[in-house]
Amino acid sequence: MNETPLPFFAAGNDPGASFVDLLRRVSPEPAPGVPAGVPTAPGALPFEITHATTVVAIRYADGVVMAGDRRATAGSLIASRRIEKVFPADDFSGVAIAGAAGFAVELVRLFQVQLEHYEKIEGEPLSLEGKANQLGMMVRGNLPAAMQGLVVVPIFAGYDLRRGQGRLFNYDVTGGRYEEKEMVATGSGSLHAGTVIRVGYRPGLARDAAVELAVKALWVAADADSATGGPDPLRGIYPTVATITSAGYEAVGDEELRQRFEAVAEELRA
Repeated sequence: MNETPLPFFAAGNDPGASFVDLLRRVSPEPAPGVPAGVPTAPGALPFEITHATTVVAIRYADGVVMAGDRRATAGSLIASRRIEKVFPADDFSGVAIAGAAGFAVELVRLFQVQLEHYEKIEGEPLSLEGKANQLGMMVRGNLPAAMQGLVVVPIFAGYDLRRGQGRLFNYDVTGGRYEEKEMVATGSGSLHAGTVIRVGYRPGLARDAAVELAVKALWVAADADSATGGPDPLRGIYPTVATITSAGYEAVGDEELRQRFEAVAEELRA
């Protein structure tokens, strides 16, 4: 059986702590991308791309809440009802994705490996600011695909152990990184979700209030945007919601989410 030998580097040729740079050194050929013959004009792709839609993040007293619906669309079709859009990046940070789903999920996986690789090489985790910068460079690296319509726009959030607070970062398609103080929303339903959060946000929100606000935002987005999925009690599908605090990344359970969505429904009926 043929096996690819592990690469070795001389003392003066250290590839550093970046896993992405290591991949470029060891395997410089481009990764499989858009098929040959695909037009380069935005929106001119001859096939439908699966898109992840609405994700939000809210800063509260103890950290941050991240949330995303579970629907993925391909044109006017529902491509998936169970897609995950919120992921842990490491123990104290998370990424929420919107845009071309396949590219976005692979970007998150590479980002997770990058952070783990850095910690193993350097013996300590990258700072939250460094993580945000690293993700920005990865989004920028996707710009050629974005120009062909395969846009990936993530949200990054985490608990900064050095500052003792939660922090939120928003990105544009060029990899530009912008820190937000209160909330971030992106995706097709972001206008509606963001409006709900801005109206209901108060400084120093408690954990339960922040989770409830995120749930309401996704509910309104699903009601106004066909690409955003609401709760599906029949199939037992609820949005992905997670908190990140000094205790780390923690997913909110489906039972709690079911109760919160039922409370929102009762409020609307009243």
